[in-house]
Amino acid sequence: MMTTRRRKICQIGAALAICSAGRWLCAEAPASKATSPGPVIWPLDSVTSVGGWAPTVLGAPRVTAGESAVYFNGVDDGLVLPVNPLAGLREFTVEILFKPEAGGPPEQRFLHIEDERGSRVLVEIRLRDGDRWCLDTFLFSGANRLPLIDQTKLHPAGRWTWVALVYDGRKMAHFTNGVRELEGEIAFVPMAAGRTSLGVRLNQTSWFKGAIREVRFHPTALPEDRLQRPP
Repeated sequence: MMTTRRRKICQIGAALAICSAGRWLCAEAPASKATSPGPVIWPLDSVTSVGGWAPTVLGAPRVTAGESAVYFNGVDDGLVLPVNPLAGLREFTVEILFKPEAGGPPEQRFLHIEDERGSRVLVEIRLRDGDRWCLDTFLFSGANRLPLIDQTKLHPAGRWTWVALVYDGRKMAHFTNGVRELEGEIAFVPMAAGRTSLGVRLNQTSWFKGAIREVRFHPTALPEDRLQRPP
């Protein structure tokens, strides 16, 4: 027959085992829930810090009064960041809220991402008649490249506009104010570490004239109805 003391020891041991199991279950439970990473958002309200990164400043870009945006003069203003927000992603969405000005250069590359292997993501505009522009996007990976541009799809300068480049692992598409303009297929290998420039191409050509307020990098190909529309 079990003594009272031994019975108490067994009861305490069983209780400790249950508590330990409970703690293990509680600790393991969150890990079993798959969570989707959110977007990386860069508000451009400073030229000394963008998304927590200290950029190399070219020229004298400035924060515009009352608009919380960075203005680039189209001649020698730019920001270069030592990071590639798209590194490792098999699909992605890049959204940019910007306002191109009239009278800028004909070709303006205002977002350029390039990794250490030379793969590139470019978001650009072509200016027509000095005050209208069309969107121009480009993916380059190894031997594969795809430009998307339609110079008949023109938009007025001087207005805040959302543009987006979406890649779903097979197809690339670009949008203006949430409206699909062009698409095409390309095999684009996930990028490695690299750099990002704003307001100019990384080799310091094709300067952008206008303002950029925000850039968003999503780790998924957003559906059309979730893209940003005009503010």
